Amino acid sequence: MKTVSGSLASALKIEPGITAIIGSGGKSTLLKTLGLELMRAGGRVLLCTTTHMFPVAGVPWDGSSRRLDAAPWKPGTLHVPGCTCEACAGLVRGSICQAGVLDPETGKLSSPAEPLDQLAQRFDYILTEADGSKRLPLKAHAAWEPVIPSGTTNVVWIVGASGFDKPISEVVHRPELFCKRCGCELTDVATPERVAQVLNAEMQALELNNARIMLNQVDTLSDPTMADRFEAALDRPVIANSLR
Repeated sequence: MKTVSGSLASALKIEPGITAIIGSGGKSTLLKTLGLELMRAGGRVLLCTTTHMFPVAGVPWDGSSRRLDAAPWKPGTLHVPGCTCEACAGLVRGSICQAGVLDPETGKLSSPAEPLDQLAQRFDYILTEADGSKRLPLKAHAAWEPVIPSGTTNVVWIVGASGFDKPISEVVHRPELFCKRCGCELTDVATPERVAQVLNAEMQALELNNARIMLNQVDTLSDPTMADRFEAALDRPVIANSLR
């Protein structure tokens, strides 16, 4: 089990292009953390979603359902005070922005109006939150999830360790699907081995065996060996961290 003390982007081997962040237990926090790391390293970074997410606090937003570079906005004309998105900053390195269409009723952003493959031609990194988990630490994916855009370069699959050894019915989004995939009951607990079994089954079904796995919230574990049990049952490298 590798615990990250430096750059998460380096530990997760984030390459330029589109990165889809899926799973549960800290996707939005990971999205922002990676975005700021890559920005500080000189990258031009865009944060967005292919489903729905709350806007990322502290990151400029283009504020419309129009293309980032559409009129009336031109390079040099700010969307909002302090905006550093590429439409405002031109080709300035070390910039970050988020894009998406805001639903005033939910306060959430949906996917940008401009296709991601087009945006990818103007940004070094596009980081997209590609599924939902109802703020629960664990989940099972429905047939229509995750929504990974074509041309994706990296997939990061995050798992919330705070759900380990807790009742499945309380800590898992779509618990019935979870139980079906690991042969247990809703009243059982989400052991590290069961979580790994579900993850392995989904990686195979979704053909995502090259996804980087991150176990988040390891500081919540009452028994630290549960992280090692998870990695052993998963039988692949896991990056451990405690993002908040």
